[in-house]
Amino acid sequence: MAAAFAVAGCSSDLLSVPTPDVIAEGAIGGSLGVTTLRNGSMQDFIVSYSGTQDGFVVVSGNLGDELNTTDTFADRYNTDGRNSNEVLGGAVNTTYNQLQLARAGLAAAIEKWIVVKPTTAAVKDSLSEMYAIRGFAETAFGEGYCSGVPFSKVSASGDFEYGDPLTTAQVYTRALASMDTALTNATGVNYRSLAQIGKARVLLDQGQFAAAAAAVSGVLTTYKYVLSHSIATGRQTNGLWTAMYNAGTRYTVTTNEGINGIDYLVTPADPRVPWVPTLNLGFDGTSTNLPRQQKYTSQSAPFTLADGIEARLIEAEARLQGATQGDRDAVFAQLNTLRATGLSTAIAPLAASPTTQAAAVDMLFKERAYWLYLTGHRLGDMRRLIRQYQRTAATVFPTGPMRYRPGNNYGTDVTLIVPFIERNNPKFTGCLDRNP
Repeated sequence: MAAAFAVAGCSSDLLSVPTPDVIAEGAIGGSLGVTTLRNGSMQDFIVSYSGTQDGFVVVSGNLGDELNTTDTFADRYNTDGRNSNEVLGGAVNTTYNQLQLARAGLAAAIEKWIVVKPTTAAVKDSLSEMYAIRGFAETAFGEGYCSGVPFSKVSASGDFEYGDPLTTAQVYTRALASMDTALTNATGVNYRSLAQIGKARVLLDQGQFAAAAAAVSGVLTTYKYVLSHSIATGRQTNGLWTAMYNAGTRYTVTTNEGINGIDYLVTPADPRVPWVPTLNLGFDGTSTNLPRQQKYTSQSAPFTLADGIEARLIEAEARLQGATQGDRDAVFAQLNTLRATGLSTAIAPLAASPTTQAAAVDMLFKERAYWLYLTGHRLGDMRRLIRQYQRTAATVFPTGPMRYRPGNNYGTDVTLIVPFIERNNPKFTGCLDRNP
C-alpha cells in the first residue's frame, strides 16, 4: 500500500509541473532580471529590423525601389506592387508584430530599469542606448507605415492598455522624445552619437533641416553603431542574407525598378552597392538570372544602424535648403569629400555641380540611396521627396508593369499598411490615411 501511495503522489506532482518555456515575472525580478529583459528586448529589435527575411529593412525596401520579390505569396508581391490589403497575413503581420514587440518590450524594460538599477554612469549609458533603440523602432513606424499606428503597452500592474491611433506626426514626436531622453542619459560618446544621429533622422522626417544638422554636430564621420548577427541560433542570423543571397530566395535586389527606380546595379559595381550577376532562380521558379547583393554575404554579417556618413549626408541636406548656387556648390563639395574619405578606397568624384535645385535634390538623394543602401532608409526618403520636395508619387515610386509579375502593374501605395490583426484593438479602425 505504501508503494501505491508513493506512485499516486508522483502522478499528482507530474500534473502540476509549470510550463517550461514561460518564465514568471517574479522569477526575473531585481537587477539581474531587468538586465535579462533589456537584452531580450534589444535582440527583439535586431530581429525586427535586420534579423529576418521579412524584417523592416527588407519589407520597406520591397515597397521602395531597392528590392523585388520573387515569391508566390500575395502578402509579399502586393507590397512589392504597391497594392497592399490589410487582411493579408504572413509577412505583413510578421514585420509589424516584430517591430511592435521590440518597441513595447523596450518601453517595459526601461520602466523596470529605472526602478531597480543604481544611477551610476554606466547604468545611465545603458539606459541611453535603450531609449535610442526604442526611438529607432518608433521612427520605423513613422517612416514605413500609414498614419494611425497605435502604441499599446502592458502596464506595471500587468494590465494590457490599448494605444490610441497616432498620426505620423505624433509618431515622430514620440520618437524625438525617446532620442532626447537618450541624449540626456548618455555618459559616453558611443550612445550619445547614436542618439544624435537618431534625433537628426527624426528631425529630417519633420522637415527641421537646420535642427537636424545641429543635432549631428561633433559626430565623427568614422562613427558606426552596428547590430551584430550570428549563426549561433536562427534568431541571431542576418535576415537580409536569408532574404536574397542564395538561389530560391523570396526577394532579390533590383535596379531601375518601375521606370523611376534608382540604377543601383551599375557596371562596374559601385563599392557602396556591391553586386554580382548570377544564374539563380527565384522562389517562384520562373524569375531568372537574379543579381546577388554583396553587402551582406553571410548569416553573421553585421548591420550598420547609424553612422557618421549619415551625419554628413544630413548636414549636406540642411545646407541644400539655402537653394542658392553657392549652397549647391557646397553640397557638391561635401558629397565629393565623402566619396574621397568615406571608404577605404576613394570613389571617383561627381562630375559637376548641379545648376538647378531640382538637379541638386536628385544628386543628394541618389547619393543617400547609395551610401545608405539596404539599411532601412530608402522608403522614408522616397516619402520625404513627396512630402518635403513636392515631387509626385508617380515620379518617385515604381510605376508601370512589374518586372517579375507579368501582366501586373504597380498600384499607388506609398506606405506599408497596418495589418488587420491590429483591429483587435477596439480603438483602431484602420489607417487614418495613407499619405506620404
